[in-house]
Amino acid sequence: MSFLEAVRLALTQIRVQKLKSFFTLLGVTIGVMFLIAVVSIVEGMGKYVEEDFAGKFLGINTFTVRRFPDIQTGDVTEATWREWSRRPPITEEDADAIRDALPAEAQWAIDDADWITPRSAYVGGGPQVIAHAATPDIFTIKDLNITSGRVFGEQEELLGASVVVIGTDVASHFLPNLDPIGRELRFGNIPFRVIGVLEKQGSVFGLNLDRQVVAPYKSAMGRLLGSARGDLGGVIVQAPSEGALTDAQSLVREVMRKRRKLHPLQADNFALESSESALSEWQSIKRYLVLAGIFLPAIGLVVGAIVIMNIMLVAVVERTREIGIRKSLGARRRDILAQFLIESATLSVVGALAGIALGAALAKLVEAASPLPASVAPWSIAVAVVVGAGVGIIAGVYPASRAARLDPIAALRSE
Repeated sequence: MSFLEAVRLALTQIRVQKLKSFFTLLGVTIGVMFLIAVVSIVEGMGKYVEEDFAGKFLGINTFTVRRFPDIQTGDVTEATWREWSRRPPITEEDADAIRDALPAEAQWAIDDADWITPRSAYVGGGPQVIAHAATPDIFTIKDLNITSGRVFGEQEELLGASVVVIGTDVASHFLPNLDPIGRELRFGNIPFRVIGVLEKQGSVFGLNLDRQVVAPYKSAMGRLLGSARGDLGGVIVQAPSEGALTDAQSLVREVMRKRRKLHPLQADNFALESSESALSEWQSIKRYLVLAGIFLPAIGLVVGAIVIMNIMLVAVVERTREIGIRKSLGARRRDILAQFLIESATLSVVGALAGIALGAALAKLVEAASPLPASVAPWSIAVAVVVGAGVGIIAGVYPASRAARLDPIAALRSE
């Protein structure tokens, strides 16, 4: 029997015995479905972290000098908190030293941020927003584009002008159905004139980036957030390229250690947070997710393999006379072995294909219900087909070998 004939026979069995085939393929289908879905979700989360979190929230090729880390993974002990609280603040003099040390092509900005509640003459109340007290280059570093109006400039920053650039959600809530440009918002009872509206940013891990405002660092916003009192939230630096990021970090670390008069064996008493370190943390989390994504579908695949093996054993018993006839007509052991292995693998691959379709549908459902771009990775489809065929071959070895060892005379006498 040829390979194609064996495949045709397996597909005929599926068509004729629909209910039995359904239960035969169920384990493999469920296993592959979860494999495709988990891989799609993990890949989508990876894309989300790299493009949205690292790109929009942190900035491309950037790092921030802070008093202590703003992003923490895992538990932080009380001793660590005490050590962080004893650290000297990041000051404007630190920012000046960093600026002077950086190459001309690198960009930097002071950026302090905290939650604050604006007030408007047009609405009674509203939600808190993320307020930034920053220098003008923050718009370039974080790729914050304007839909209307303009950003503030160096002169306005130096003079501490009470101007503010707001997000789209801030504009729609506090200045509804109005042109925001030139209108007034109050922060801490201090009036700020709106001069620009940011492009829509979306959300990152539930944090609404359209609910943010940016004002000059030396304005009253800086005093409200504490940065103008000498405790900067952070100094963000953008290297000209990914390759220059490590050199820029080393340069800034050297400047800060020299300013803090730290000995070579002393640890840094400041933090350097980069988009690369955040992505590194994500990669470590991703490994655990991938392991879970392999382990959970494996249970379904093992169950599917056991079911396929039992069904194929039943098929051997039901087709004993057929096997005897084939052997009497010259079929060799390896021909019988190949026939049943191909049938078993075909059954499993059909289950895998059904699992791929269901997994892709589940990924689309996740994509529709969340911000994760959970698209199916092409390599996961290839892996699913190979895994399906592998499960079928492994499950079919024992039934196929049993069929191949049947005595043709005894098989012909079988009813």
